[in-house]
Amino acid sequence: MSGERDLETLLQTLAPALRSERYVIGSVDSWPDPLPEGLLATIQEPEGFTVIAPVAEAKGLGLDPSAVFRCIRLDVHSSLEAVGLTAALSTRLARYGISANLLAGAHHDHILVPERDAERALEVLEELSSEAGRPGGRGIDQDENESGEH
Repeated sequence: MSGERDLETLLQTLAPALRSERYVIGSVDSWPDPLPEGLLATIQEPEGFTVIAPVAEAKGLGLDPSAVFRCIRLDVHSSLEAVGLTAALSTRLARYGISANLLAGAHHDHILVPERDAERALEVLEELSSEAGRPGGRGIDQDENESGEH
């Protein structure tokens, strides 16, 4: 599969973009038919189907719309076999107390964050990318990469 694998290159070229849509994450017992418009993702689990649906579709699916998330798409085309990207992103966001739920698409990674933290999460990811692009800069801190992965 194509896509960038080098962690430093990935961090330098993250190009995070905050999507305007607001999402709810929840589980439904059966596959919705017809599928609602604008689903971001679905995951089949033994307990049912997890759906990431626009807030406007939540009630019709029986989802609780009290926890709303925003999605930050990373415009870099990352390889599904890249090592360390998820760890670097989640570790940096955790440092700022921001919950991050990461989804890997075939071309881009997507980070779902609580709506209240969306703007700050975008800033944190932009800072991370900027640090990685500085001459001699690493983008990830030593404590974020103690495993030796690159």
